[in-house]
Amino acid sequence: MSLLTDFRVLDLTTGIAGPYATKLLSDAGADVVKLEHGAGDEYRRWTASHADLGSADGAMFHFLNAGKRSVLGRLGDSETSELLAGADLLVEPGLDEATYARIRAEHPALDIVSITPFGRYGPWARRPWTEFTLQALAGSTGGRGLPDRPPVPAGGRLGEWIAGSYAAAAALALRTGSRRRGQQGERIDLSMLECMCVAMSLYTPLTAALSGTRPARRTVEIPSVERSADGWIGFCTITAQMFQDFLVMIDRPDLLEDPTIIDPKHRQARYAEFQKIIETWTSALPSSAIEEIASALRIPVSPIATPATVTANEHFTARGVFVKNPAGFVQPRRPYLVDGAAGSAPRPAPALGEHTGRIGWAPRERFGTKPDGHPLDGVRVIDLTGFWAGPAATQVLAALGADVIKIESTQRPDGMRFTSTRPPSVDGWWEWGGVFQGANAGKRSITLDLTRTEGRDVLFRLLANADVLIENFSPRVLGNFGITADLIQETCPQVTLVRMPAFGLDGPWRDRTGFAQTMEQATGLAWMTGYPDAAPMVLKGPCDPLAGMHAVVATLAALERADTLGHGVFVEVPMVESALNVAAELLIEHEAYGADLMRTGNHGPVAAPQNLYRCGGPDDDQWLALAIVTDEHWAALRTVLGDPEWASPPELASREGRRHAHDWIDEHLAAHCAGRDAAELAELLLGRGVPAARVVPPVDVLDNPQFTRRGFAETVQHPVLGARTMPGMPFRSASRSGPWLARPAPTLGQHNDQVLRQVAGLTAEQITTLRDIGVIGERPDNL
Repeated sequence: MSLLTDFRVLDLTTGIAGPYATKLLSDAGADVVKLEHGAGDEYRRWTASHADLGSADGAMFHFLNAGKRSVLGRLGDSETSELLAGADLLVEPGLDEATYARIRAEHPALDIVSITPFGRYGPWARRPWTEFTLQALAGSTGGRGLPDRPPVPAGGRLGEWIAGSYAAAAALALRTGSRRRGQQGERIDLSMLECMCVAMSLYTPLTAALSGTRPARRTVEIPSVERSADGWIGFCTITAQMFQDFLVMIDRPDLLEDPTIIDPKHRQARYAEFQKIIETWTSALPSSAIEEIASALRIPVSPIATPATVTANEHFTARGVFVKNPAGFVQPRRPYLVDGAAGSAPRPAPALGEHTGRIGWAPRERFGTKPDGHPLDGVRVIDLTGFWAGPAATQVLAALGADVIKIESTQRPDGMRFTSTRPPSVDGWWEWGGVFQGANAGKRSITLDLTRTEGRDVLFRLLANADVLIENFSPRVLGNFGITADLIQETCPQVTLVRMPAFGLDGPWRDRTGFAQTMEQATGLAWMTGYPDAAPMVLKGPCDPLAGMHAVVATLAALERADTLGHGVFVEVPMVESALNVAAELLIEHEAYGADLMRTGNHGPVAAPQNLYRCGGPDDDQWLALAIVTDEHWAALRTVLGDPEWASPPELASREGRRHAHDWIDEHLAAHCAGRDAAELAELLLGRGVPAARVVPPVDVLDNPQFTRRGFAETVQHPVLGARTMPGMPFRSASRSGPWLARPAPTLGQHNDQVLRQVAGLTAEQITTLRDIGVIGERPDNL
């Protein structure tokens, strides 16, 4: 089933971020043509395990570029000019201004998405970088790890996958604006660093500002990944009830009365002691037995997936999640289903230049108007989501112009409201949560008790004037309300229903509870993160916004399908399948080359040396992130160091030689950095063209001149919290310079009267009755 009709994309990008964005477009039906030159996309020769490829392209290239076509050429030659004339969208990695100006002059109606590490402009726009140094700047690395050990980044080059998913979401928003509003010629300037800041720093600056305290420098969640009798088992206790049930499960109900264990703010101080308590219980049982007990108590749980075990997961097997790539290995399928279909089987990736001279795109006749407003203006979304994954999706839809109406109830508000920085003794304490505020700006809010007939009736009055209903309850909840896909199709046939269950609507894990940490544990992302001599480590949440961006992609692609059919469609976007796609390298390297990738701390498969080096005094927590990718970087590093004797052996002139001597090099670099200022060292290295960065604590992540120049942080005026600053969208638009966040996150039920009057068509008397009988309200019940 092709969701996108006659959508032509010219892709100039290489590596992960851009190709993953265009893979998502291709999977939805876009005709993607890669423009390559020389030896082509660098990933044609890439394997994380350094396997001998012979003359074959790397397996990850086959995954990222399946179904695309390849043309050899350069911008300015005749065939490329014809492709630009026939394309709807250009995806590019940061063309120089002269080239961009020429393309814009010749093709003013062409939509363009630029993907660059820092954004196209600003004082950092031309900085050397790697994904490792971007994580250091984004607040990801600085918030993860044990206090007495170095911080560690998320494994698997996750930041590049995050950027790719945001880019695909933005591209499909432009596509929707072109189709529905006739607007063409927009340009989205996406910053990978900004994407990573939104997804990987957990709104820490906002939470700190709301609490008035500076958080601990870094933490490891507990309980999280614990040793079982036969491996590792993962837990996630997001709510107080889950943690209390966990204590009962491990036979320690006595700890329910211990505030230093119950309160997560104090739990870290007893980390080592509490972990021993947990492992006394977990290490006596096999993972399967622990899974059975925890899932019966509705505690999020998962075995820790490894390269060798991820495909054996019973749930993934039952759902047919893995499919065969034409290159011979197993890969995750497209991470969403539309009307029950997961799309066609993967098609072959192209040989270099395979389609040169054979594309056949006729020039587009451009009748559209210049962008005015937002691409999703006129789209209305009814939002039943909570916590972070669903709200991350609907916030992006709101920022891009959709009218998002968030529905909670006074009986069960969004659970993220209760991760508050204020105690229950403070009136309105449920409005003081950093993540809730950060992920819900731009929306309107109403409350409806959907367990009652009156509440459901109002919901369907809203749906009669909507395009999309999106929810991320566990699968049984919507049915318990008496709301089904068939009923929506019968009563509001224009509505596209988007469901975001943790594990999918069927399969053995269907009714399990799961959060971002569970996805990281189940897919191998946790296996790839942490110290090599310690337990795997969760990534602390980025799988939530990742799932959200995949839901945006699925929603906007499905809307095009719905417009084609003349009625809404049914979309299923399991969180875990989005995570499986961005964790694909772990599986694919094992399938294709027999490699068992695992966590390597701060080392990595690309650069050598790559590590964090302590700076400042012995009590300082300053760290320099350094990544030497090329031999030229090594020569520049030697110059900065004063060309010491230890760096002169000729074998260190090659990356392979440096990789073999990595630990020895680390010792010397650590000695050099000790006592020096991390920020000054980073600037010195950057001035020589070497990728480097000071490791930024998450609380300070918005304080840099690049974000200031680009207006990334936005300030909103909240009726309870006052003026508050938070990350905006991780891209700029060529047609508009204002903020993306049109309004602050709503207070509970803030827009009840407005929405029920304007959208549902209720009278003031009807609204009063609903309030009097408790169907709507503005305060949580029983508080």
